[in-house]
Amino acid sequence: MTTKGTPEYGTFGFDTAGMDRSVAAGDDFFTFANGAWVKSTKIPDDKSSWNTFSVLAEKSDARVKDLITHARENKDRDAARVADFYVAIMDEAAIEARGLAPLKPELDRIAGLSDRAAVSSYMGSVMRADVDPLNATNYYTDRPLGLWVAQDLDDPERYMPYLMQGGLGMPDRDYYLDPAPRFATLRTQYQTHVAAMLKLAGMDNAEARAARVLALETRLARSHWSQLDTGDVIKANNTWARADFAAKAPGMDWNAYFQSAGLNGASAVKVWQPEAITGLAALVGSEPMETWKDYLAFHAIDRGAPLLSKAFVDPHFSFHGTALSGTPQQAERWKRAIAMTNVALGDAVGRMYVEKYFPPEAKAEVERMVVNIKAALAKRIEALTWMTPATKAEAQEKLKAMRVGVGYPDKWRDYSAVSVRADDAFGNVERANMAEYQRQLAKLRQPVDRGEWFMVPQEVNALFAPSQNSIIFPAAILEPTFFDPNADSAVNYGAIGGVIGHEITHGFDNLGSQFDSHGRLRDWWTPADKAQFTRATDMLAAQFDDYKPFEDANVNGRLTLGENIADSAGLQAAYDAWKLSLNGKEAPVIDGFTGDQRFFLGWAQNYRSAFREAALRNRLLTDVHAPGPYRAQTVRNLDAWYEAFDVKPGQKLYLDKAQRVPVW
Repeated sequence: MTTKGTPEYGTFGFDTAGMDRSVAAGDDFFTFANGAWVKSTKIPDDKSSWNTFSVLAEKSDARVKDLITHARENKDRDAARVADFYVAIMDEAAIEARGLAPLKPELDRIAGLSDRAAVSSYMGSVMRADVDPLNATNYYTDRPLGLWVAQDLDDPERYMPYLMQGGLGMPDRDYYLDPAPRFATLRTQYQTHVAAMLKLAGMDNAEARAARVLALETRLARSHWSQLDTGDVIKANNTWARADFAAKAPGMDWNAYFQSAGLNGASAVKVWQPEAITGLAALVGSEPMETWKDYLAFHAIDRGAPLLSKAFVDPHFSFHGTALSGTPQQAERWKRAIAMTNVALGDAVGRMYVEKYFPPEAKAEVERMVVNIKAALAKRIEALTWMTPATKAEAQEKLKAMRVGVGYPDKWRDYSAVSVRADDAFGNVERANMAEYQRQLAKLRQPVDRGEWFMVPQEVNALFAPSQNSIIFPAAILEPTFFDPNADSAVNYGAIGGVIGHEITHGFDNLGSQFDSHGRLRDWWTPADKAQFTRATDMLAAQFDDYKPFEDANVNGRLTLGENIADSAGLQAAYDAWKLSLNGKEAPVIDGFTGDQRFFLGWAQNYRSAFREAALRNRLLTDVHAPGPYRAQTVRNLDAWYEAFDVKPGQKLYLDKAQRVPVW
């Protein structure tokens, strides 16, 4: 099915050719909507998975490549920075000629570490602002600790520094501690990888050193919180005075650490996972110096490998890309260069992107949809029979106060502090990382910026920021098949409308519902209302626990609960908003599909996806989102879906009304 399009967007509707109508919608709605697409889709060799988001990301990358190629025509200093940054990464011959030289000063520094104070100081100096547990649900850093600078959970009118666990070379503690054979195999592969990287750097006895590194990381993993615990914001809200660190986490020279980390002026620090901080410090105090030096050297090499010569790049990908995720082939160099440029100079790229690729009518239409979906959710809240007026009033106040960003930020980031040279790829990345770190530290001395964006316009994603009480929709996701300003409204509301509803209702999921309208971590629920809410969310968690991609692995309903609440409630709000937008008229039948059917097919085709086994298994352990096929099935919680597709008892997705969980 297609509808009238625009030169910018082309034609757009849901993909009837991608369906598999031999499967009943009530038995497997994902396959009904996407089965032919799944059968005909080959995951590209440089990807661990392939989905709707991937398609748009490829489109965005191609556009960014074109923008960078012509950046110098802009006669803008930021555009020149972008061009130089990209060119430096693309200059493979120069990178090959330098070999290990860019990393040599850091390796020499590590080799010269002489005592615990020096190790502590070094660890502080390499900490970066590379984690974000709330806005981006990014829990991972390979550095010993990660820094997140954000609003104080208890007082959103000020910023606080948050320390988060890190230091593992594999994605999660389970990779070190789970006795299952596949994890044992990965541990063996990891140790081999560590030895290979150390050997490439000219270090002797590489195998023995690698064994020590793996043993140290395994001890670190034992003190790490699980993904589920890390997502518990109440448990994570721990404030330590500077003086507390020596007593609560002995073994580390915390004065040396904070001095070199630039946090000397912080009188208090939020500690997200206290046991992990204590565990790291104890190991700094107990493990031999040579073991720490081997560990720090390996991580410096592995972190820098993508910007070194091919001798380092290839084994780095072999482990991180192929062993961990099943990806057979590295992305082309230009794609890797685009990814690094987006991280380092994302707003500079984004400003060029929206000027060329984001028409004003797209922004205006999405903003109208946001207003409609917020209004629909407000009506749903008012109509809830189980919620008391006091809790409803708090919820309505929060919904009304929610800020919305569409396409791009009101204020672009300043990159004047980032020194970029067209002949220094490694140095450019290091300087950009440090400039971002310094920008984050500077926030600790500034008033809170409630208009801050946590994504760049060319990113295919969206988010809800709990402490800001804001939602953000970057320009690159506002494209077909998610959105076309001239498309059938049923498909638009099912596709991007479902995403909008999802982000809005993140404000009311199991995490977001713990923050009030000002972004303060505060319990605004009556006990009886909270009990009703918990009963419903327990049902939803159990529903997703039943999905089993493999005989020995299922979706974790608790880990993915927030996203599943947002899908279920957000889709319901989008459906209601679409109905309201019709002003009492009946949606036409198009290509034999009713408006309601097109709405739900628009949603299901958002989440068409295919995975390599290793990538899917990794995702089940570490991703707070359920895999796409199960997100598509959230329709089974909406009464209208049953009517639209005549779903009957006995069909596999059928739920009795009492088992359907829209939550809100």
